[in-house]
Amino acid sequence: MVDDDPRALLDRLIVQSGDDYAGLSKLVGRNAAYIQQYIKRGTPKRLPEIERGILARYFGVDERLLGGVAPVSAKPEMRLIPKLAIGASAGPGAMNDVESLAGKIGFDEKWLRKQGLDPSNLSLIRVDGESMAPTLNHGDDIMVDRGAHMTGLRDGIYVIRLDDVLMVKRLAKGPAGRVSVLSDNPAYPDWPDIAGATISIVGRVVWAGRRL
Repeated sequence: MVDDDPRALLDRLIVQSGDDYAGLSKLVGRNAAYIQQYIKRGTPKRLPEIERGILARYFGVDERLLGGVAPVSAKPEMRLIPKLAIGASAGPGAMNDVESLAGKIGFDEKWLRKQGLDPSNLSLIRVDGESMAPTLNHGDDIMVDRGAHMTGLRDGIYVIRLDDVLMVKRLAKGPAGRVSVLSDNPAYPDWPDIAGATISIVGRVVWAGRRL
């Protein structure tokens, strides 16, 4: 019923109720031919808000079924994502939301969940250095999904801990638990084909923002 043409629906409601065009035209304060012209001739193209509201209440139906527009939703629900005062490639440090909290940035929670992200697993940190340029540049903010672990590893950019250093690198999964740790900037070294057990996955990078 939701997908019915408003004119066809109104006509059906009139027939089912035993009403007539002239009577309903009078109900909405219009001339006797108004409803018939709307249904049969398409004039007006859409019922005005007042007339549509009267008819919707009279027949006990949702006003949108008679051509009303869905109300504009309220402001999006914002989820504050913690921004941590640490940077990838910053040396030893903890991804601890309490001890290193530098602030919070709001994101639309519906948008986050549409991306398949659980807001409770997200943190923002800063990129330090140019090893991932041009993909990520020094000073960029990155969103890290801490719900990503080695068990579900897929190729992509991750924040990892390697040799007790927190860094952001591209990971490429190999056979038998092997992983290649790659820098997008060719001026920086790669660590190809190392044992996955030597890497601690902090989280997957799922968003990046930068100041222009």
